[in-house]
Formats: sequence, C-alpha cells, structure tokens
Amino acid sequence: MSAALYVVATPIGNLDDITLRAIATLRAVDLVAAEDTRRSKQLLNHLQIHKPMLSVHEHNEQERIAMILKHLQSGASIALVSDAGTPLISDPGYALTRGVIEAGFEVIPIPGASSVLTALSTAGLPTDHFTFHGFLSSKNRERQRQLKSAMEQVGTHIIFESTHRIQRLLEDINQLFPQQSIVLAKELTKRHERFIRGKASDCIALFEQDPGLLKGEFVVLWHSERAEQKTVFSTSIEQLMRRLQQEMSLKQAVKVAADLTGQKKNELYQLALELADDDQKPSE
Repeated sequence: MSAALYVVATPIGNLDDITLRAIATLRAVDLVAAEDTRRSKQLLNHLQIHKPMLSVHEHNEQERIAMILKHLQSGASIALVSDAGTPLISDPGYALTRGVIEAGFEVIPIPGASSVLTALSTAGLPTDHFTFHGFLSSKNRERQRQLKSAMEQVGTHIIFESTHRIQRLLEDINQLFPQQSIVLAKELTKRHERFIRGKASDCIALFEQDPGLLKGEFVVLWHSERAEQKTVFSTSIEQLMRRLQQEMSLKQAVKVAADLTGQKKNELYQLALELADDDQKPSE
C-alpha cells in the first residue's frame, strides 16, 4: 500500500455497517490514527485487526502533523478514523489532511457510514438542497442567533445535538419558531434507533412523558421555506417617493413615506436608491 493518508469511514453504531474496502484498508495500513484510540481499538478487535495506533484529537492535532508527515516520508501508509462515521464531519482531521496535502502526499477517501446522510435520507424532508451546521453554540444567545440565521435560509438543515443539550435546543426552537416542524433522529443504526417527528413542543412533551428518550445522540433536521422576497411597490408609492425627494432630503422623504404608507423604512430607502439610479440612466 502506497504512502498516503486514508480517511476511513467507520460504523456510526451497527458494526455490520463497516465496508469491505474499509476492512481491507485497515488491515493493509502501517498505522491507524484515531480520535480516541480506546474506542477505535474496540472496532479493530471486533475485526481481528491489530495495528499500531496514534491518537489524533482536537487538543493535539497540530503537534501530530509533523509526526505523521515523518511516517509518510519514511513510506508508511496511515488510516485516519474518528470515533464513528466519516472523519472530519464535526470531528478533528481538517488541519491534518490539509498539512498532508500541502506536503505533497495523497489523501484517499474510503467512504462509508455518515450520520448526516443517514438521517437526511430517512427523515422524509427535501434532499435537493441541504446545509449541515454541526453542533450549534453552547452559549444561549449565539445558539439562538444561529437558529434564526438558519431558518432564513431555504432548504433542509441538519445539526448534531447531545443528550445533555437537546432540551435547551428544543426550548429555543419552540420559543423562536413554535410552528416549525422538526425531525429528531436518535441513536441511528443502534438498538434504540428512533425517529421523532412534530413541532418542538410535541418533542418536549414526549420527553417529559418518557425521560429515557433523552439518552443518546441526536441528529436534528428541519426544512425551511422562508426566502427573502423583494418587496413589489405599487406605482403610487413610487410616485410618492419621487415627489417627496423633489421637496426634501432622502432621509426625510423615507420617514414621511413610511408614516403615510406603513412600509418599512429600509425598503423605502432601497426603493429611493433604485429610483435615483433609474433617473440617472440615459434615455434610449
């Protein structure tokens, strides 16, 4: 096997989801770089594979790059694995793969399980356009800001959440977007796999009835159809803005027009700028 970094996807729960190519790669490489060597060793033992291991996690990734490059320069082949699923997806590995590429070595994907795509393919939500946000902030205000921003983007949205924070997330969604339907994909491919669908308030009520459902890791999905639409102004409002601008400053014209029509000031301001541009264009 050539000296390269092999990014190997591993099961997200059910160990039978390991691919034949992943098994062959793990057997052939000289070294396995793992986010948590203890967890990855359990998988390797299950596969009856015994290899030297090196920990590469968020706290030591930078210092491990030089060590791994030294192995590659000596001709060694290395597999990169995370605790579960496809490496780098809300897991360490970006700095390492970037460093390996910049050093001139190949980074070869060994695809397989991914909780993002597993949840998306079975959620019953549109899949033509989706955004993965990883874990949202643990800080209340920032998390709420991130939710508001995501809700304004058209498409299906996917986030990860832990058993300890899922209730806070649901409370935020219920407070900010009480009518929004969501999907909770819980413990994917594992014994207690479950999909919970409904509004955030429905999920909160279900967890209150059965607190045991809170245990496990969650993938949270929803589809947002909100789109920023350009306001279409009537001819009368355009005429009003033109007339007001002849008599007063732009700022005053916008204020008066807003008072008279009830339109938002920022929309009227944009209209005024567009009308000014039209007036400056040469006639044909």
